[in-house]
Amino acid sequence: MNNKIILFNPRSSDYKPRIPNSILAAAASIDGKFNWVIVDGNMEKDPFSKITEYISTGEFKYFGITVMPGPQLKQAIPFSKIIRETYPEIKIIWGGYFPSNQPKAVLNSGYVDYIINGPGDKAFPALIEALEHNLPINNINNIIYKSDKDIVKTPKDDLYDMDLLPDLPYGSLNWFYPVHGYLGKSYLGTKTIAYHSSFGCPFTCSFCAVVPIYEARWKGKSAAGIYKDIKFLKDYFGGNAIEFHDNNFFVSEKRTVEFSELMKDENMVWWGEGRIDTINKYTDSSLEKMREAGCKMIFFGAETGNDAVLKKMDKGGTQTGKQIKEFAARMAKFDIIPEYSFVLGLPAETPEKVMQQIDEDIQFIKTIKEINPKTEIIIYIYSPVPTEGSEMYKDVLNSGFHFPEKLEDWLSPMWENFDLRKNPLTPWLTPEMIDKIRNFETVLNGYYPTVSDIRLSPSKVNALKLLSTLRYKMNWYKFPYEIKALQKIWKYRQPEIEGF
Repeated sequence: MNNKIILFNPRSSDYKPRIPNSILAAAASIDGKFNWVIVDGNMEKDPFSKITEYISTGEFKYFGITVMPGPQLKQAIPFSKIIRETYPEIKIIWGGYFPSNQPKAVLNSGYVDYIINGPGDKAFPALIEALEHNLPINNINNIIYKSDKDIVKTPKDDLYDMDLLPDLPYGSLNWFYPVHGYLGKSYLGTKTIAYHSSFGCPFTCSFCAVVPIYEARWKGKSAAGIYKDIKFLKDYFGGNAIEFHDNNFFVSEKRTVEFSELMKDENMVWWGEGRIDTINKYTDSSLEKMREAGCKMIFFGAETGNDAVLKKMDKGGTQTGKQIKEFAARMAKFDIIPEYSFVLGLPAETPEKVMQQIDEDIQFIKTIKEINPKTEIIIYIYSPVPTEGSEMYKDVLNSGFHFPEKLEDWLSPMWENFDLRKNPLTPWLTPEMIDKIRNFETVLNGYYPTVSDIRLSPSKVNALKLLSTLRYKMNWYKFPYEIKALQKIWKYRQPEIEGF
């Protein structure tokens, strides 16, 4: 049998592997139809040797990879290129946000044959089936491929009912890599489960990479279905905390409350991502149930306190600067930590207006900290995403910005940092502006060290705060070398780069 499939999860982290949900979903979709193996770059010292070991048996015909922007490209690109050169008969299939958002660069590389565009639960097995039997593929939804010189995008499927999809094969994963190795120590718990309970997001923020893929659609697994999976991972593998990696876990108050009621006696701590204007509509009773059930922290895209800029970002919904402040105060009453992310350095008509927006956002962040000091602050420098038709992306293109046309150009350090939103590569941001954002972030993280860095002892927290107090209170942000030195020595962890 020479039609087996390698499912590869490129390395995304140097410090804490998580359950590879995307590659497990691909495995679930073909389980029982085709034979497959998993190679996890986060768990292998030399994953390419493992891959070639499989290919050299002559039994494997397909190489499927999940590819997020940033670190995963370091293995996805060179591995695919070498496989194409050495084993030209192998079909190479990419899935994940990166190829869906950058299909031209990916397919023009010459070493990626097909892209799964969005959920692959039906597209992936259908594509393999078609290739196996030499059937047409233009009637398979959710794929992108090259026909002669043209790039073809097939229509999108409606979002699937996740309760009807096959269970993720945790048992099979455990055979390749013990699941215990994926349940790492974090701020939430000693054995943290990574879990994905929904597809998409119903909003169209113009800086979000999910928007072009899901087109303002969202569909979630039932509370009972989530609970069943979490209970399994707790009972069989000892999981005691949960990171929900949904783009928007809290879309449905009913589902959140039902899940909270099921979880209230499980003694598990959990975290997820939501929207301020969505959860602000939750009743006090719902928020109390969430906290009682272990909800400890929620990530919110606050983005900016400027209502005009929020509108330009096409946040949708009803989010305002006033609401962002009021909601921070409300969360304090329920002992749920709001983790607010801000995007600084957006395009504006003039350099002076760009700098003005940066200054206003810095002051707004300080106001949030006064209202609720426990609010975690995550700062990003604006990085464009290809959200076609949005006013913001039009401004970006008009400024002269463009993405790399060649796939291998994404391997350069500057583009890796771009995807981590640490190096914007945008023409309107001057070095002075970038320095101001980064220096403020350093002082802020000194005065208010993140609670999620579990390695920081109380004495270290106090030392950082003492060192940063004068700078923070007097708005002196330039050249904070003394704070940076301590943060480097103590390996201060930034959640926006390293998670928990």
